[in-house]
Amino acid sequence: QLVESGGGSVQPGESLALSCVVSQSIFTFYRVGWYRQTPERQRELVADITQGGEIRYSDSVKDRFTISRDITKDTVYLEMNNLKPDDTGVYYCNVRGYYGGTLFDPDFARWGQGTQVTVSS
Repeated sequence: QLVESGGGSVQPGESLALSCVVSQSIFTFYRVGWYRQTPERQRELVADITQGGEIRYSDSVKDRFTISRDITKDTVYLEMNNLKPDDTGVYYCNVRGYYGGTLFDPDFARWGQGTQVTVSS
């Protein structure tokens, strides 16, 4: 289970921080991260982090967003700075690839319920 929080409405240039609490150790998943979706665009990757700490960002958010994790709290964060109207959308927490004992399921994926981010003047 993934529980997101932290969405809201802000003006361009402002900041927001999202949190995603995972119901089990985030190290049981190969990737944890954030996607976003709007009515006009398919769900797209914003940022994610692998079990080993490798990070990917969408080109549109590089240098403005920061993904991080707290393994003691099994929580993934997304700090969003200098927000733009194009950042508006529903942000979903996602986990992919599950390590179950000695087995690895690369097709495993779970989504949170989503949290709305609106950037408008």
